[in-house]
Amino acid sequence: MVIHGLIRACARALRGRHLLEMLLVAGVYLAVARLGLSLATVAGNVTPVWPPTGVALAALLLRGPALWPGVFLGALLATSSTGVTLPTALGVAAGNTLASVLGAWLSRRMRMGTDLSRIRDVVVLCLGAGMVCTGVSSLVGPLFLWLGGTLPSEVMGHAVWVWWVGDLTGVLVVAPPLLVLSRPSWPQRLGEAVALASLTTVLGAGVFLFRALQPGLAYGASFLLFPMSAMAALRFGPRGAAAATLVISAVAIFGTVNGQGPFSSGNVAQDLLVLQLFIVVNAVTGQLLAAATEERRRAVERLQLLATTVRGVHEGVFIAEVVSPGKLHTVFANDALSLLLGRPREELLELDPCHLYGEQDSKLRQRVTDSVLAGESLCVEVSLPRKDGHLVSTEVLLSPVRATGRDVTHFVATHRDITATRELQARLVAAERVAAVGTLAAGVGHEINNPLAYLVLNLESAARALTEGGLLGARDAQAGVRGALEGAERIRLIVRDLQVFSRQGDQERTLVDLNALVPPAVRIISHALRHRARLVEEFGPVPRVLGSEARLGQVLLNLLVNAMQAVPEGNPSLHEVRVRTSTDASGRARVDVVDTGVGISAQVMSRIFEPFFTTKPTGEGTGLGLAICQQIVRNHGGELKVSSEVGKGSVFTMLLPAAPMQAEVVSRPVARAKPPMPATVRRGRVLVVDDEPRLAQSMRLLLEPYHDVVTTLRGGEALALVTAGHRFDVILCDLQMPEMDGAALYRRLGVMAPELTRRMVFISGGAYTPETRTFIETVPNLVLEKPVRPEVLMASVDAALDALAAQGKDDEDSVARAGGARH
Repeated sequence: MVIHGLIRACARALRGRHLLEMLLVAGVYLAVARLGLSLATVAGNVTPVWPPTGVALAALLLRGPALWPGVFLGALLATSSTGVTLPTALGVAAGNTLASVLGAWLSRRMRMGTDLSRIRDVVVLCLGAGMVCTGVSSLVGPLFLWLGGTLPSEVMGHAVWVWWVGDLTGVLVVAPPLLVLSRPSWPQRLGEAVALASLTTVLGAGVFLFRALQPGLAYGASFLLFPMSAMAALRFGPRGAAAATLVISAVAIFGTVNGQGPFSSGNVAQDLLVLQLFIVVNAVTGQLLAAATEERRRAVERLQLLATTVRGVHEGVFIAEVVSPGKLHTVFANDALSLLLGRPREELLELDPCHLYGEQDSKLRQRVTDSVLAGESLCVEVSLPRKDGHLVSTEVLLSPVRATGRDVTHFVATHRDITATRELQARLVAAERVAAVGTLAAGVGHEINNPLAYLVLNLESAARALTEGGLLGARDAQAGVRGALEGAERIRLIVRDLQVFSRQGDQERTLVDLNALVPPAVRIISHALRHRARLVEEFGPVPRVLGSEARLGQVLLNLLVNAMQAVPEGNPSLHEVRVRTSTDASGRARVDVVDTGVGISAQVMSRIFEPFFTTKPTGEGTGLGLAICQQIVRNHGGELKVSSEVGKGSVFTMLLPAAPMQAEVVSRPVARAKPPMPATVRRGRVLVVDDEPRLAQSMRLLLEPYHDVVTTLRGGEALALVTAGHRFDVILCDLQMPEMDGAALYRRLGVMAPELTRRMVFISGGAYTPETRTFIETVPNLVLEKPVRPEVLMASVDAALDALAAQGKDDEDSVARAGGARH
């Protein structure tokens, strides 16, 4: 098999162009071999200067291993010219060829670059192809010369040493120029290159070609060639180092052979061996320095490219150094981050990103600190403060960098502005919420029309009874009013249920009882579902969760609408939609929405949570419902799962983590707890401020039998009354009013009459703006939601009056105690 492979290689080599290249290699090998043999120091066949090894190695690396027959032919002709026998010449040629082939194979195996621009390339050339592989020829060649009777056995060891030195210098001095100059190109600094080459040649000639220098001075002058070689390596890379080494080696060998230079002692054989050490050190040093320079240059270029790229990207980027465990110091920030935060880059370099992220949330700061300490990546959404005070929503990816090994030395963070994305998502969520409620609009309208119908009928009946007069008429009117109140109460409950699912921007987190959240969703969908399936509620013990009531209510409503649409119409007795609450094995709150509908196929199942994917006809679905549900649940730290069987129905399961006991709960802007009925009733002066005339008149009629009531429709009018000196014990104030709303009136009164602000009771219809919500969360005053039940309104006024009386008594006691102390 080996012979067959060699024959095939020879056949390939003998084809056309390969044949010419093979002959060219053989000719060049023979020419430089004659030059080397002219310097033979052992038995006329072993020389410390053997350039053919470098020629052969370069040829096999550049043109491929198929040229090895040319190397063999050149070695055979060169050895035969010394007068040895044919078997001896064949053995020596085989050893030289094998060393070159092994060197080329090892270099390719180690992926050595022929441009020698990496330190590892120089190491592979010097150690692998130079020191190791040449050992083959240095052993095989002397062995065949000894077997052929050309080489005496007593000089066998010395011959092996000289042979190896000659091959090594051939690899280190001749191969690099052939490799790096195989693609000729003019240097960018041609004038500098010519000047450096000329100076190196002149200096080398001065050191090795003149006898005038004293031996000590000559040795010292020879060291001047190292800076020249180093300069060539630093300024012109591997090309400069290879050229300088070749020039210095040629001048040094020529001078030493002619008995000149610092290494000349009269014994040429010994002088050449010592000179080769000088040449090897100079060659290795120059090539390593050139490779290191090239690697540094490439690293600087990559760093500059990276810095330019990072500065130019549209996402904000900073790089922070780990100063101490848990503490970072920003060392780089790009222009995009500076623009995003509205701060100059110099100011950003002084910030600790852990504190920058944690200004809004101490828990977030702890998460960032924990990630820094653990050396882990962190992807989080955070609102960063701009210098002008505004907040910008960003998605931050914080990644550790281990620049020096296993320890994390830096962190890189990218900031993507998601403000527009969040606004779009909020609009999509709102649109999907409206779509879900719109799907049930007919049923909701029916649920409102029924109590509205008997409310109107009962009021008409009461009016007719009062017109007729008499005791019987008064009794009938009283019954009609009670019926009207029942209808109004039903309408109030329906509106309250709708508010849960239509509240805008309801992102605050509160402790939510899922068992209390299910009934409103069920009531809204019950009318639309009754023609498709039975609706079953199954409540179990479930922990409260920390979340948004509106968002979680939207998930429940969407899942119920999805279940309703999965059930065909016509046979409500055969189908069922079941809502079940429980606690799973890990302590999480669990809500299952189970239907006996058509089920979901495996092909559809893999895509049901994809945005805009829908199996409904065009115009009947947006494909956003389940995607938004999954997003909402994930934002609450939970998961939304589904299982289904075609023809038997589906089960959607919402799992939410139980609220921790230490969770900080933000109060929701809803009606506060019903105030207790006062122990005593006192008459007070009440100011009613509401822009709805009929509502203001109704409150006046309700309160007037017990209190002195003044009504006004504008916040400005109320302020004018206070300014004019009118005294009020309680102010019932609507929150949403034109011109001056309740919050503005509160602030104005806080300047003019601060004692009145403690007596204000706010009334709201529930359509909160972010400013209104913030105001409600910060003031201690009572907030009632419309429509306010009469007994609640009365109790609120009486409780305020009692609080006022208690405060007055405390003030009197304080004055009395102060007087007693003075006495």
